[in-house]
Amino acid sequence: MGPVGAVVGGGQLARMMAEPAAALQIRLRALVEAADGAAAQVLPDSPVGTPKDIADLRGLVTGADVLTFEHEHVPGDHLRALQAEGVSVQPGPDALSCAQDKLHMRTRLGELGVPCPRWARIDSPADLESFAEQVGWPVIVKTPVGGYDGKGVRVVSSAVEISDWMADGGPLLAEEKVPFVRELAALVARRPSGEMRSWAVVETIQRDGVCAEVVSPAPGLEPGLAEQAEEIARTVAEGVGVTGVLAVEMFATAEGVVVNELAMRPHNSGHFSIDGSVTSQFEQHLRAVLDLPLGDTAATAPWAVMINLLGSDLEDPSTAYPALMARYPEAKVHLYGKAVRPGRKLGHVTVTGDDLATCREKATAAVAILRGENPSEEQR
Repeated sequence: MGPVGAVVGGGQLARMMAEPAAALQIRLRALVEAADGAAAQVLPDSPVGTPKDIADLRGLVTGADVLTFEHEHVPGDHLRALQAEGVSVQPGPDALSCAQDKLHMRTRLGELGVPCPRWARIDSPADLESFAEQVGWPVIVKTPVGGYDGKGVRVVSSAVEISDWMADGGPLLAEEKVPFVRELAALVARRPSGEMRSWAVVETIQRDGVCAEVVSPAPGLEPGLAEQAEEIARTVAEGVGVTGVLAVEMFATAEGVVVNELAMRPHNSGHFSIDGSVTSQFEQHLRAVLDLPLGDTAATAPWAVMINLLGSDLEDPSTAYPALMARYPEAKVHLYGKAVRPGRKLGHVTVTGDDLATCREKATAAVAILRGENPSEEQR
């Protein structure tokens, strides 16, 4: 009946693993937060539980060939205990710790010689003042654990602006505010036996700290810079011992690229690959963690543009299907089965083709229809 894969997390990433898992006859089981969540709607085997409870994790991995993740919020001690019991944990807890703790990530990347912003551990307001004297205000301050999609990140011009975080105790991460030209992401997949495959470097466009748009490949990216970004991703994957998909978010500057964040799982910057690559990041992740030969990452068209659906005026965006599909039959729609809330990541649309401007225009207009907006006559 094929291998069994266990995944921690019940959101859209686990949901999007379901389709390639079914195609490959991989029985996918997800530990979900709620019985009606995104992944539980499409995976019959979706026990409700929490990764903070090792008993829930043990139940999840019973009979499974591998344990993997759609998020990093899993206690490392639990994962080490499961490894000691013979469970294949992919990526392993040592690698995953770099995505769980940003201070540890910065330290490890420095050891690997990977270019990063200047940074410092902050234990007091005086530490932040001292760091700002070196790099100049404003400064980026991050909570080392638990932040995502802009949460746990502040741009500050004085230590007073983090007084509430300081009162909570624990160290913070301070980074220089990088004068970047644009943001890039390099995705690579690595299997335990060492084989790696990369996708083209993409450009990501953020709004309010959330990824809003991804273009593959990054338009006008100099070949040397693309090679540098891909090499950094490979260096991190090999140096840290990542298995599965690794997404390395980067700032492109006048001098080159510096690493911003890491994600050791399928990532929003790789959603375009479902429709824009021979092998999607979701299929590749499953292949990689099961140590199967990796798939071809070549593009299926010269351009792919992915636009996120962030909130909607419609109670159910799928009611817009007739209008959207009639006007943009080439648009590929992916909804995540989530209840509508302002700014919530509800789905995405991808358009591929030969002309970047046309792909972007159509993807943007298709998402506008899902938001409940009326497209202009020019877009019809």
